[in-house]
Amino acid sequence: MKDIKKNEESEEKIVKNVAQAEQILEEELAPVAAEVVPEAGKAAAGPGGFRGRKGGKGGERRPAPKKSSLTDSGLIEKVVSINRVSKTTKGGTRLAFSALVVVGDGKGKVGYGLGKAGEVATAIKKSLAAAKKQMIIINRRGTTITHEILGQCGSASVLLKPASEGTGVIAAGAVRAVCDGAGISNILTKCHRSNNPINVVKATFDGLSRLKSIKEKL
Repeated sequence: MKDIKKNEESEEKIVKNVAQAEQILEEELAPVAAEVVPEAGKAAAGPGGFRGRKGGKGGERRPAPKKSSLTDSGLIEKVVSINRVSKTTKGGTRLAFSALVVVGDGKGKVGYGLGKAGEVATAIKKSLAAAKKQMIIINRRGTTITHEILGQCGSASVLLKPASEGTGVIAAGAVRAVCDGAGISNILTKCHRSNNPINVVKATFDGLSRLKSIKEKL
């Protein structure tokens, strides 16, 4: 147990002031941003790009990566958001990173995971492992969902409506990542109230998990 605690403490970095915290953050994100999020800088600088929020207990929120990868096992992996979280202790401020990931096979099976670690790459690996363990099967009708439904989680609610062929995925951010992972290519969606990525993903899964099949509807 002592060795495990030492390993966990070694992942976290203790800083004494804000300047050191910003320097550590830049060093952590520089190599990973080049591999995992090659277009994140363009998305943040373009019109309507998300530049993140300053202040608050959780620090800055990083823009959601737009890259999806097809692994050797045939799974689609999408990083929805990466947040910097901090914990103030007597010795200083401990910095860590939280990653939200959606994994799907593009054939109706999808899951999500949330992982936290001292490094961005480690946080993504943890979230991917968690997402693969809790994948669910979604009832579909061709390339869309079977019926209209409203998913809720906390203060976030997501309206999901079936669409005809050729409509495409009318969604953005977290909802689009879930739809792409589940193989839904025609759907109409609308997020109400909260736009927190974690709650939006959970609300989307709440709606998709309660979809009835065509036989059950008949």
